Amino acid sequence: MARTRKKAGGGKKKKQASFWPFIKWFWILFGAGILAVFLTFLLASWGVFGEMPTFERLENPQTNLATEIISSDGETLGKFFLDDNRTDVPFDQLPDNLVNALVATEDARYFDHSGIDARGTIRAFVFLGTRGGASTISQQLARQLFVGVRSNNLAEAIIQKIKEWVIATRLERNYTKEEIIAMYLNIYDFNYNADGIRSAARIYFGKEPRDLKTEESAVLVGMLKNSSLYNPIRREELVLNRRNTVIAQMAKYDYITDADRDSLMALKMDINFNPENHREGPATYFRMYLQGWLRDWIEENPKPAREGERDKWNIYLDGLKVYTTIDSRMQEHAESAVKEHMQNLQAEFFHQNTPDRNPTTPFLDLESQQINSIMERAMKNSERWRAMNRAGKSEEEIRQSFNEKTEMTVFDWNSPPVYEKDTVMTPMDSIRYYKTFLRAAMMSMEPQTGHVKAWVGGLNYRHFQYDNVIQGSRQAGSTFKPFVYAAAIDQLRRSPCDTKPDTQYCIEAGKHGNMEAWCPDNSDDKFSGRSLTLKEALANSVNSVTAQLIDEVGPKAVVTMVKDLGLNRDILEVPAIALGTPEFNVYEMVGAYGTFANQGVYVKPVMVTRIEDRNGTVLYEYTPETKDVLSKDVAYAMVDLLKGVTQSGSGVRLRGNYQTNTTVYKEIITGYPYEFTNPIAGKTGTTQNNSDGWFMGMVPNLVTGVWVGGEDRSVHFRSITYGQGASMALPIWALYMRQNYEDPELNVSKEDFEEPEDLSIRIDCSQTEEELEEPDELEDDLDDIDF
Repeated sequence: MARTRKKAGGGKKKKQASFWPFIKWFWILFGAGILAVFLTFLLASWGVFGEMPTFERLENPQTNLATEIISSDGETLGKFFLDDNRTDVPFDQLPDNLVNALVATEDARYFDHSGIDARGTIRAFVFLGTRGGASTISQQLARQLFVGVRSNNLAEAIIQKIKEWVIATRLERNYTKEEIIAMYLNIYDFNYNADGIRSAARIYFGKEPRDLKTEESAVLVGMLKNSSLYNPIRREELVLNRRNTVIAQMAKYDYITDADRDSLMALKMDINFNPENHREGPATYFRMYLQGWLRDWIEENPKPAREGERDKWNIYLDGLKVYTTIDSRMQEHAESAVKEHMQNLQAEFFHQNTPDRNPTTPFLDLESQQINSIMERAMKNSERWRAMNRAGKSEEEIRQSFNEKTEMTVFDWNSPPVYEKDTVMTPMDSIRYYKTFLRAAMMSMEPQTGHVKAWVGGLNYRHFQYDNVIQGSRQAGSTFKPFVYAAAIDQLRRSPCDTKPDTQYCIEAGKHGNMEAWCPDNSDDKFSGRSLTLKEALANSVNSVTAQLIDEVGPKAVVTMVKDLGLNRDILEVPAIALGTPEFNVYEMVGAYGTFANQGVYVKPVMVTRIEDRNGTVLYEYTPETKDVLSKDVAYAMVDLLKGVTQSGSGVRLRGNYQTNTTVYKEIITGYPYEFTNPIAGKTGTTQNNSDGWFMGMVPNLVTGVWVGGEDRSVHFRSITYGQGASMALPIWALYMRQNYEDPELNVSKEDFEEPEDLSIRIDCSQTEEELEEPDELEDDLDDIDF
């Protein structure tokens, strides 16, 4: 018995001893594993496995941000970017449904871990990723910011994963959970220039992130898995299924109810695709002007020197915010007005210039040699010629290519909404085709501040990239005459009630720099012989009266005044300028006319009020540039003269009591009758051969200039019926202002212009000079009475 017990006891000790090596090795291996993990993290943090981001880079990760162009009413007009159309959105502007969808789908325990999800990592190892990955939102951000695309090489992929873990834990220490979510959504590339959640929401749904509905947020979160694969434009059904998976995940983690899940999954995927690029969207011409303005600003304003950063601001990468004066609503109204009128006007132009009506279409009154010269110049100025020349092609090869038919996409008013069609023609034919289109430009400005509210440089930036607001200059025609009248009133104390005879008037040779005698005709080649007030004469653009005024005041005085009004060009000091031979652009003309509405103070048009960097630091604030040019009395007298144009002159059709051919002006001249009843000051302008049509229109707080004409002066209407400013340009102003008045939030004035307190110039022609002086004398008498 004793031996048996001894054997039994000895056997137990032997059995216990046999497990000890396993226990010992388990703890050794476990400790070694912990140590290996610790050493791995330590070595990775030291950069042994490759460069790691510094503390400074973690604090300020340098992502490329697009420069954002912001309207005066807070809307984004567009962006400047190269590869990254990204604008950061803070967490508090992200809707709850978007954040909930992200967490439910990508990292359900996001708010419980510190960058690495232990449970998810173990599960991924055990099941080799078949039951879901282990990447947390923090790790995905680390990969996007610092690690890059996952390598196909297993060893490199493991090292990348280790680096992700290290960086993720560092990110968790440096940022809050909310900041990490915002950074992740801001960094992701959703395709189609949709870099970051702001661009994605605008491009795929036409709205800001804060306005996303749950089902829309689910689409964007679903794209995070692989935006190229889950492309809502090309793979709608696949993306719809992915969206529903995200919605199901939201229900699984109780962010929405099962009933919500079912109703949301039943909805169609309503994509509202709004591509963002430099040639589409609102205010394209203005944005291209602004691009050049910013380049000049960058040259004059160096970036504060910081280690590892560019020494100059970059409008495509540095995430600047440019606050402009453009009002997005007024800009939309301006673009709509140009499109609506020009579409109708162009149809009439085509009708008048069919080959049987005009064999040299679109040119009028030119010989074949002159037409060939125009086409030759256009060919050599074309992008095709420049590109082939840079490529080393011979002139013979280049010329031959212009006569070979090729497939192309061209502008077409009859193909809405993009207004372009596919066709086959030779490049030389396409040059002639584009010359058949009348061009247009308009700019609208608040005269008291100089703030430009709307800017339309042409018909369609994709096809007509020349900006007629500021790049081009055309003869001003009769819109120049008010400057002659202003000089006469200012220098000679003339009154709108002064009279001049409407008879042939000549300025002899040798006077005012004339080489020959100058005897201008009126536009209708007739002289009434009547005595006209200056108000009547300007209202009807009577050339004979304007000739008398410039003879009295002298061309030099007119040129001096014109330059003070911002029309700072070389102008010959000769009498003929009175009829509008000098060339100006819409930008300059609006600034000059703004002086009349602003009581004689010229304010240089301004487009940018402030520039901030990505952190909100103000880099630029504008300072108004002003100049006292006219007294309040003279400015008001000019406003009164210009009001006469719309009361009884060439702009009277704005009132609706203009008797004319109903068919012509209702079907061709868009929107007539206009029936404005509020005070409007304005001036039409038409140049020789009807090549240019102008209208300058003013109400107390808005001055707008419109120009319409062909690219070449030989492209024009045959007669003044359609070729005058009142037919070509005035309707655009009327359509624009009608829309502005329909929006009371714009506060566009319907009031009269402010009259100076002590007006010394007679503008009421029923009042005598003595009666004009009486109120002042009575006021002086009252001052002497002791009440």
